[in-house]
Amino acid sequence: MPNLKIKEVVSKKDFKKFLKLPDRLYKNDPHYVPNLRRDEKGIFTTTPLLDYCTLKMWIVEKTENNKSRVVGRIAGIINPKYNELYKLKRARFGWIEFEEDIEIARLLLDTAQEWAKSQGMTEIHGPLGYNTWFKQGMLVYGFDNIPPTNCIYNFPYYPLYLKQLGFSKETDWVQYKLPAQQGVSDKLKRINDMLLERYPLKIVDVRKLRKQPGALDLFFKNYNETFKNVHNFVPLTDKEIQTMGKHYIKMLKPELNCFVVDDEGTVAAYGICFPSLSKAFQKAKGRLFPFGWYHLWKGYNHYDVIDLMMVGTDPHWNRKGASAIFHYYLSESFKKQKIKYGITNPQIEDNTAVKVWDTYKSKELYMRRRCFIKRID
Repeated sequence: MPNLKIKEVVSKKDFKKFLKLPDRLYKNDPHYVPNLRRDEKGIFTTTPLLDYCTLKMWIVEKTENNKSRVVGRIAGIINPKYNELYKLKRARFGWIEFEEDIEIARLLLDTAQEWAKSQGMTEIHGPLGYNTWFKQGMLVYGFDNIPPTNCIYNFPYYPLYLKQLGFSKETDWVQYKLPAQQGVSDKLKRINDMLLERYPLKIVDVRKLRKQPGALDLFFKNYNETFKNVHNFVPLTDKEIQTMGKHYIKMLKPELNCFVVDDEGTVAAYGICFPSLSKAFQKAKGRLFPFGWYHLWKGYNHYDVIDLMMVGTDPHWNRKGASAIFHYYLSESFKKQKIKYGITNPQIEDNTAVKVWDTYKSKELYMRRRCFIKRID
């Protein structure tokens, strides 16, 4: 590899190259959704997860005719909370991009693996972020579809190269596309009616929830409890909730969300949706100014496609089928708003929560994404 050189990202100049690479790689791809550059920068510089996670970044430069360009990038992450929780010694790789050359991919992944070994790790898996709040899962199906803004897009040769380089499947996430006017099954409607009649459950407007002292803290406590048994999940810390979670909740539109609370004020179940901003992000091209803000504002307020971002049920209420409440409530709301269809958030394929989509008469597999893993000891 005489014309390939890998270097750790330590300077501002190389950091800019790291951030800009995807926009150049996918410049002519109509399916790629760029991140806002300022948000992407914050992920590597100001996120509270850096208080305890270790992060390394590398870029690969290729020299031809005395000119060099960046042709690949990767980040290596060690989350000690994850390793402690699961009793493992795993590093993560993420933010991996490379031109169509397996030697570039090899150099990136070998470098990340050697670093992980030097830190005492015995396995490496990804693509993953610091935790499950970030983008994760390499696309292996659905390359002709536009992903939601919180999901990875990559070229079809990416997973092929990883397999050739000795990586195997750890787990898959699936996403579905559902016509939003179809409503729920009769069974879900009956469960909804029975639960609201039998138990002290009510639906609370997210605007009211925001104003209730401690309500959002209870919600995120529920979030941590709800997903604790989901593969690779790491609970959010108090600081992460304050800096990431609460900002997220402030952006929710009341007509697209459903929070079910019990008589103690605990969030029993929730369905969180968001206007699809993928095309707006494409038009913004990673920048808020001069006109990116307008495309995002327009996408946020004028939409007929939604992203089903997060659904969850408190373990106590999950056994009673409380998810039926937000499914029914939201399906009726979607009909009134004349929404065309929704895209589900990635869900682990063997998660029992995925089965609820089978109750809908019409759905299609939209995307499948994979976490790869490899032993390195």
